Amino acid sequence: MDPILMYPAFRYGSQTPWGGAMLRDMFHKNIPDDRTGEALELSAIPGLNSVDETGRPLEELIRQYGADLVGTETGSPFPLLLKLLDAHEPLSVQVHPDDRYAAEKEHKLGKTEAWVILAAKPDAQIIFGVQPGTTMEELKEASRNGRAVEKLLHHIPIRAGEVYYIPAGTVHAICGTIVLYEIQQSSDVTYRFYDWDRTDSQGNRRELHLEKALDVTNLNFEPKASEPRWQKVTEHGTQERLLEEMYFSLDRYRNCHAMPLVPDPRRFSVLTAIESGIIRCGEKMIVMPAGQTVLIPAVCGTVELNGGHFLNAFPTIRNA
Repeated sequence: MDPILMYPAFRYGSQTPWGGAMLRDMFHKNIPDDRTGEALELSAIPGLNSVDETGRPLEELIRQYGADLVGTETGSPFPLLLKLLDAHEPLSVQVHPDDRYAAEKEHKLGKTEAWVILAAKPDAQIIFGVQPGTTMEELKEASRNGRAVEKLLHHIPIRAGEVYYIPAGTVHAICGTIVLYEIQQSSDVTYRFYDWDRTDSQGNRRELHLEKALDVTNLNFEPKASEPRWQKVTEHGTQERLLEEMYFSLDRYRNCHAMPLVPDPRRFSVLTAIESGIIRCGEKMIVMPAGQTVLIPAVCGTVELNGGHFLNAFPTIRNA
C-alpha cells in the first residue's frame, strides 16, 4: 500500500470558543470559521472522521484494508488521534480519565496525550498540574468555588519545539496564543474543572464535570518538558525519538535528504509535515505542504523523507 493523504475534520465555533484562525494562517487549512480550535488530522472518532483524497472516512479505510493498514498488533478500536490545535484563548482547565475509569463510566478509551509546541508568543504558558503540596481536599473545595481554583494551578512558560507528555489524571490547560501538535489516545473524554467563567452569546457557561474530574486526578505527577530519548544523525538527516510511552511513540525528523522511514508490519504510523517537504515511496511522490498529514500503512514500502521538519507518530507495541 502507498501512503494515504489525509484531510481533517474540524472542531470550531461553539465547540472551541477558545479557537482562532492560525490553522488557516499558518497551515492554509480551509477552516470553517475564525474560532476553529482543532484540525483532527487522523481521527476515527464517530462524526469527526478524517478522510482520504476521495472523501472516504478513516473508519471505512480501516474496515476495507484491516491489518494491511493498521498493522497486526495495534488491536481494536483504532488507538490514536492526531490533532493540530490553535489556542487563541485559554482552554478549560481539564483532566482526562485512564482506560479503566473511561471504560467503566463512558465505555470509551482513556486519554493520555502529548503536545509538541509549534508556535507561541514569548510570554506563552501552559497549565501543567497543580501547585506542589496541594491536597485533594483543597482542590475539591476550590473547584466548587470556581475562580478559587486559579491559585492552585501550576503555570509553566513554554517555547516552540518543546514536548510535553500528559498522562491521564494530569490537570492541564493550554493557555492562549499557542499552536501545537497533539498526539493522543483515540478518545474524546474530557472532564472540565473550570472554564474561566466564560459565557456564550446567550450568557450560558460550558458544562463542568467536577465529581468525575476529582475522581481521576493524580496530584503526584511531576510537570516538566520531556527530553528526547535518543538522536541519530546521518548523511540523510537527523532523527530524534521524542517520546516512547505506553500508548504511542513520536519521532522528529529534520533536514531530510532521502531519509528512509521503514514501516513496521505490526503497526501503522502517521507522518505530519511541520515544514513543507516531499516524500517518495517507490514510484509515488507526494508533495506535503506544512500541516499536511499522511497515513503510512503497516505494509507500505520504505518511505523517503525530503524536507526540513516532520513528526512521525505510531502506536507503541507492548513488550516490543
